[in-house]
Amino acid sequence: MHDRIPATGSSDAGPAWRAGAFAIALAYVLAYVLASVLTSGMAAAQSAERSGKEIVDAVCVECHGTGDNGAPVIGDEQAWAPLAERGLSGLTESALKGVREMPAHGGDMSLSDVEIQRAITYMVNRSGGDWVEPVAGSALATERSGKQVVEMQCAQCHESGAGGAPRIGDREAWIPRLKNARGFDLLVRSAIHGHGPMPARGGMADLTDAEIREAVLYMYAPERARAEAAPAKLPETPGQYHRVSEGIELFLGITPAERIRGRFPADSTEQSMHGGVPEGEDYYHLNLSLFESDSGEPITNAEVRAHVTGMGGASDKVLEGMSLYGTYSFGEYFRMPGRDTYTITLQIRRPGAQQPIKESFRYTPE
Repeated sequence: MHDRIPATGSSDAGPAWRAGAFAIALAYVLAYVLASVLTSGMAAAQSAERSGKEIVDAVCVECHGTGDNGAPVIGDEQAWAPLAERGLSGLTESALKGVREMPAHGGDMSLSDVEIQRAITYMVNRSGGDWVEPVAGSALATERSGKQVVEMQCAQCHESGAGGAPRIGDREAWIPRLKNARGFDLLVRSAIHGHGPMPARGGMADLTDAEIREAVLYMYAPERARAEAAPAKLPETPGQYHRVSEGIELFLGITPAERIRGRFPADSTEQSMHGGVPEGEDYYHLNLSLFESDSGEPITNAEVRAHVTGMGGASDKVLEGMSLYGTYSFGEYFRMPGRDTYTITLQIRRPGAQQPIKESFRYTPE
């Protein structure tokens, strides 16, 4: 994500850099808005998910209750101790993809990612562990894009409409399904479990819930992916996370630290930026890109300080200048616990300026 580059200098790719920053900020906003719009569907999907004990009793106990195929037996602390050291994300990755004699998703492709996580937590806790059972929404980060999944698997039916499958991009066919499913998340859950002639997970066992979600979203709106791949068109009017102030354009991006921790390898630059992803919950990465509003040239020599206040207290930090996907930006981690609305006040000081520029944004954690 980030590569450190000198904090001075210029680029002849200013407009492209600015478009890239807008695309990044827009992605954050789109994710937040989509989550808000689909809250009712998500609540229904969460209530349908089973507990860890239910999953273990129905699926896992067949091997983990007897030790068949070399499976560690539930209650055997010695066997589970080295596994528990891998953590929930490591064990979940193995369970999703399958390991040795255990097939992907434990042989039951209708299990959601969070149900698998709950089952693992239950078995670890019955074997000397003390983990907290995950709630819905803790699925692993997407590894393959929706476009990649669709081209790899879904297009076999959704390109031609075989078996009554809604065609890719045919919104008139998709919208009734969204309404009938009472929300996007329940439509995704239908794809996870299988529906009509479509098998569970589209017949591709190692697809994660997040990848299926992205594939469904792509089939409903493939133009979204095309727009993200192309240079972004800047809006005529500044939006919620886009401001113009005293000749400077500001683009603010906010993303949960957990997504960065779960998506990138341990030795990647993304994991090491700003001293590493903070341990613990409720941390968010703030990313600010600045441009000359008249020329579109990136601003790399400013000093940026962020003051974040809300229910969880207040914190003040200088944002570190770095390069994000070829766009220069200033970033740092902040902790924002709870679901309070936080005020993010940015102070931007340019060399030679008598007074800093101040802009405030409002943000409610996901």
